[in-house]
Amino acid sequence: MALARGARRDHFGYAMKTEQTPAAQFRRMMKWILAAAVLMVAGALAFLQYSTGLTVHMVVATVAGTFFSVLLGCGLFALAFFSDKSGHDQDVTDATRHTED
Repeated sequence: MALARGARRDHFGYAMKTEQTPAAQFRRMMKWILAAAVLMVAGALAFLQYSTGLTVHMVVATVAGTFFSVLLGCGLFALAFFSDKSGHDQDVTDATRHTED
């Protein structure tokens, strides 16, 4: 099957549009991760408000801890997917593969 102009194939052989490059997919994933982190912070603050009440220190600690934990955990997974989709993993595999002479 012929590719449309401006399209390319990923390393699995699937056709990708130019706007679906690994970098564009990574940026889109990070936007969703940021939205999820904000929702998690809102949920954590709502839970704490209804269960114990909030102090300034508790709000700061909850916002920082929840936001950065979600961002770090999900961001590292997104980087793993980006590394795989962009071909960096295959480059390392090819460079470290031992061949018999």
